[in-house]
Amino acid sequence: MKNITFNIDEDVIEKARAKAQMNKTTLNSLVKEWLSDYIKNTNISRELDSFMSKTNYVEAGRSFSRDEYNER
Repeated sequence: MKNITFNIDEDVIEKARAKAQMNKTTLNSLVKEWLSDYIKNTNISRELDSFMSKTNYVEAGRSFSRDEYNER
């Protein structure tokens, strides 16, 4: 496991640490969780882009009116 250093205002760190403590966690755990979620969201975006590029040949065959778009 690697250590990293961030430059963050002391006031922000103190407030974040206090909030983390109220939620029975640590800043370290929160940063790890955020980075994991960040990576997952990036992959989801790439997967969607890949899917859309593979299906861009699909056409409805005609134009739809505003009412048809909103019809349920």
